[in-house]
Amino acid sequence: QVRLVESGGGLVQPGGSLRLSCAASGSIFSINYMRWYRQAPGKERELVAAVSRGGGTNYADSVTGRFTISRENAKKMVYLQMNSLKPEDTAVYYCNADLQLNFYGSYTNYWGQGTQVTVSS
Repeated sequence: QVRLVESGGGLVQPGGSLRLSCAASGSIFSINYMRWYRQAPGKERELVAAVSRGGGTNYADSVTGRFTISRENAKKMVYLQMNSLKPEDTAVYYCNADLQLNFYGSYTNYWGQGTQVTVSS
């Protein structure tokens, strides 16, 4: 069974840091883009950051300069280093990835279950 499992969420004070991790498991042939989304209460889910298989990245304007996305292809992992956290960063953070399960298959989009990040004093 293919899964994306996030970890690393929690409660942090404004100005603090957290590092989220996401592990892809199961029978996976290849991973294309890996992404982090977030959804705050009463708001739509939004793209926070994305990283290509080759390491190219892009970020939402609201997190540029504070968050860094990275991946380890051999471990099938993606990370989100979050610095200078603000209360408005409070949300459930979701891992998302385009997975190819076998050589002949196409890429399919998968979601993790989410991890809560709360920024509060």
